[in-house]
Amino acid sequence: MYITYQPKQTAIGENSLRNLGGSAKKLKVTHLLVVIDQFLTTDPLNYDDRITQILNQENINVSFFSDYQGEPTTDHLGAALTIAKEQKVNGVAAIGGGSAIDIAKATALFCKSPQMEWNAITKQDNLERLPLIAVPTTAGTGSEATKVMVITDTEKGIKMNPGHPDLIPDIAILDPALTSSLPKNFTAYTGVDAITHAIEAFVSTKANIATDQYALTAIQIAGRSLPVVYHDGTNIKAREEMLLASTYAGIAFSNASTNLAHAAGRALGARFHIPHGLSVAVLLPLVMRFGLQAAPERYAQIAIALGEDANKDIHELAEQSIQIIEKYCDDFQIWKDALKFIDLQDLENNIDLLAKDALDGNGILTNRIVPSNSDIRKLFLDLIDKLNKVKAIEQV
Repeated sequence: MYITYQPKQTAIGENSLRNLGGSAKKLKVTHLLVVIDQFLTTDPLNYDDRITQILNQENINVSFFSDYQGEPTTDHLGAALTIAKEQKVNGVAAIGGGSAIDIAKATALFCKSPQMEWNAITKQDNLERLPLIAVPTTAGTGSEATKVMVITDTEKGIKMNPGHPDLIPDIAILDPALTSSLPKNFTAYTGVDAITHAIEAFVSTKANIATDQYALTAIQIAGRSLPVVYHDGTNIKAREEMLLASTYAGIAFSNASTNLAHAAGRALGARFHIPHGLSVAVLLPLVMRFGLQAAPERYAQIAIALGEDANKDIHELAEQSIQIIEKYCDDFQIWKDALKFIDLQDLENNIDLLAKDALDGNGILTNRIVPSNSDIRKLFLDLIDKLNKVKAIEQV
């Protein structure tokens, strides 16, 4: 038997942000704390004014929290909780990327369960939290559909990533208009991150019939839509499809787990301060090659979802799944952009540390081939080799 978890309701479509007031009312919220990325509140966007108007139409009061940058921390959470308590809010919404949604998840939880210990969250049968709505402004993290939140403990300097089904937002609102201003490079990073979520969920040892369907559908949708939005960010239909792909991938990996690309990507990102989507994307083709022989039929299905002919030989298709992702890394400037962050000598000098960090991370045990320390060291050495080749071509 298997159980899958996802939001109770998902609203999809251009201008579906208008549904925020009705969604909050449905959840019996009378004062909503909105965790919102700061740039959305400035000219020319001014989404705070629009959100206030939408909520006031339903007689719902609103307070905003936008005093955060980068990855969410316990300091950000403390500031959000202060506002929530002072304003006596009884619901939380996030409008932003994964950081906004994670802060909102934690705020909703600790408002109702202030004595909860971080290491006890996953052990609870049920969590008490405030009603929670998520409105993503990037198509990649899938946080609007996941049971996980990632918060860095400022004092201890460690990332905490507890998971529990009750952390999944009650309602997700997918409005492509909110993603149309996303820069080209971050469209690529977050888009490949969504594909990575789906691929890793599909090849995970925890995959099941339901997660397989969500994962393959996400791969298929993203495969046709990401190239479109990369070259034309104003294409609302393709932006909508990428949001849907991201949410489907989020449901898939939230229930089946990610694996080596994310474990190694988190280690790489922490060392070189690389945007999460980029750190994962640059490793994905190498991780796929590492696991190829353990599940060629699964990689063949990935290639078919990405548009390859299903009548081809399984092993040929499996190889083509990697070639397609490598082409994405070329076409979307993934390799080149990684070189803006990664010092290759520094990477080589710190391979042992990176391998240890990757092994200590989540997801290793759900890999079809459980990697050893030497396997991960080779993964990073292969990355250095690839980036050196890209660097040499750039210098010609």
